[in-house]
Amino acid sequence: MIRHLTRQEVEHFTEHGYVAPIRVMTPSDAGQYRARVEEYVQHVDDAGTLRTKAHLHCPALNELVRLPAILDPITDLLGPDVLCRSSSVFLKEPGTPAHVAWHQDAAYWELEPPDVASAWVALTDSTVANGALQVLPGSHRGPLFTHGPTTDPANMLSRAQAILDPIDHTGAVPLVLAPGEMSIHHMRIAHRSEPNHSKCRRIGFAIRYVAAHVRKTGTRRDSAILVRGTDRYGNFDPEPPSRNA
Repeated sequence: MIRHLTRQEVEHFTEHGYVAPIRVMTPSDAGQYRARVEEYVQHVDDAGTLRTKAHLHCPALNELVRLPAILDPITDLLGPDVLCRSSSVFLKEPGTPAHVAWHQDAAYWELEPPDVASAWVALTDSTVANGALQVLPGSHRGPLFTHGPTTDPANMLSRAQAILDPIDHTGAVPLVLAPGEMSIHHMRIAHRSEPNHSKCRRIGFAIRYVAAHVRKTGTRRDSAILVRGTDRYGNFDPEPPSRNA
């Protein structure tokens, strides 16, 4: 049952693989979360903690993965029982080459069925100039592209992976967001973000949600936090207690 998104928004996600923008907090609240995240980032020794399960280390992020205004639209897409599998802080300083190459999350995550969605929450403005997330509409409905590692040190992905096939990105759509807005994109959609050419820092928080019935197909089990409803499947190990939350 659709409760929070409109029927048109759900249909757009099904057809195109994304929906945006969705207002999830006031600009003032986004500014407060930004300040808390920036305070946390100042004391991070290992940048890897920002890439996979950042919410286990930062209280502000731990709050965000459970925020009802974020979870409500997610449940319209994934159903009432939802786990948070991972999260990442994407911080781009102005004038730096940091970017995210074209890729599809499904090429690496080993999750079936693909009832998996990422919420990308803007804690600052996310614009074309500062490297907003871009998606290739409809690419989630075709076969996965060939992926592989790159040697680009500016690629912010943990494995520096990228799509290796030729890709026509003339139809790419930038997901421009104001502070306190979010986008949601499908696990299989091709997406990227370019460097920050503006004069201001850009901060986004990506939260990866899975429906409780989703399972890991690889040999290694994974962990997650139940954030809404009931987990009747046990496909993920319960997450250890948050270190600082």
